[in-house]
Amino acid sequence: MLNDPRSHGLWEMTAPPAPDTVAFSGKAEADVVIVGGGYTGFSAALHLAERGTRVILLEGAEVGYGGSGRNVGLVNAGMWVMPDELPGVLGDLYGSRLLDVLGNAPRLVFDLVEKHGIDCEINPAGTLHCAVGQSGLDELKQRAEQWARRGAPVRLLDAAETATKVGTGAYAGALLDMRAGTIQPLAYARGLARAAIAAGAQVFTGSPVTGAERNGTRWTVKTPRGDVTADWVIVATNAYTASPWNVVRTELVHLPYFNFATVPLSAEMQAKILPERQGAWDTKEVLSSFRFDKRGRLVFGSVGALRGAGLGIHKAWARRSLKKLFPDIGDVAFEAEWYGKIGMTADNLPRFHRLAENVVGFSGYNGRGIAPGTVFGRTLAELVSGRIAEADLPLPVTDPQAQSFRSVREGYYELGAQIAHFASARF
Repeated sequence: MLNDPRSHGLWEMTAPPAPDTVAFSGKAEADVVIVGGGYTGFSAALHLAERGTRVILLEGAEVGYGGSGRNVGLVNAGMWVMPDELPGVLGDLYGSRLLDVLGNAPRLVFDLVEKHGIDCEINPAGTLHCAVGQSGLDELKQRAEQWARRGAPVRLLDAAETATKVGTGAYAGALLDMRAGTIQPLAYARGLARAAIAAGAQVFTGSPVTGAERNGTRWTVKTPRGDVTADWVIVATNAYTASPWNVVRTELVHLPYFNFATVPLSAEMQAKILPERQGAWDTKEVLSSFRFDKRGRLVFGSVGALRGAGLGIHKAWARRSLKKLFPDIGDVAFEAEWYGKIGMTADNLPRFHRLAENVVGFSGYNGRGIAPGTVFGRTLAELVSGRIAEADLPLPVTDPQAQSFRSVREGYYELGAQIAHFASARF
């Protein structure tokens, strides 16, 4: 996108075309204006438009340009935080609500794909969280027990069963979560956009928001070529937030994450590696992830940015690590490479903000944007349409709190990933 082959890589190569859109110009009125064309924005637009609400969505670049079109494509349930820890952080009421909402969030993704016929390589075969060493296995034992106690369809696998399902003996075990799956992330974003437009939403790309003013009981949102006036504003920009609500950006530390996609592997290798086609990632602090796309390309990624010295370091690490994990894979060629930014909050939990009167949004998905973004988009639609009140939300209303030394920490994460990948093949 925007003439950058490392922005969306394989996903842009293989996704169906985006719906036809143009830049906004002139003046318009709506009930709700949505800023940001990713999962949250298009889910909100779709659910509002289906109820007859007048919706205008403004995207600064292209459909799925931000994190929605760049990620691994794992449709996960829950968050990084252990289930039992949520009530301690959020209180019993919000902790229980958030566990319920996010635990069931992948189901909403799968249902929307089916309902709207979205062509996005959906595969609800589950995910495998793979344990590196005994400490990783101990972590997964806790996670499995806590989710199983809540009735989730999860199962802890031993080393032998993990080796069968993953295709390597590198792991001490794995947590199989049958709520989850994989998706072509950019194709899903484009499919949601198409569904929202079909339902009656107006979508404009190349339309960055440059300002917003309160006029009486309504908001006027400004773009370079025109203004939209609406009763409500939904801010759905997350890690790629810019003005006029860049206060959201200050509470997010950008964690870079890259992916390499191999050429399609041989039928023999496809039968050995992830034969049931779950998506996988490991328990290391500088984690790695891997999954297949529909044509048999292995998508392999980790923390880091593909720029400067990082490009060569991370590519060499990916080649070494693949051969270490799967010795029979040989010297496989990479067909695509790309990276993006994950918005990390201080406690690894999302936020709900009332940024001003009738200006609301969720942010801070911490690398799990597909299912949470979709379900939170629906939640925002319910809030602004009056179907639920703020007191019914799965998160309390909070003010954005800037993280200290944010730029320093972002530089540390990028450099630290380069050092980790230069020094080791991970196992």
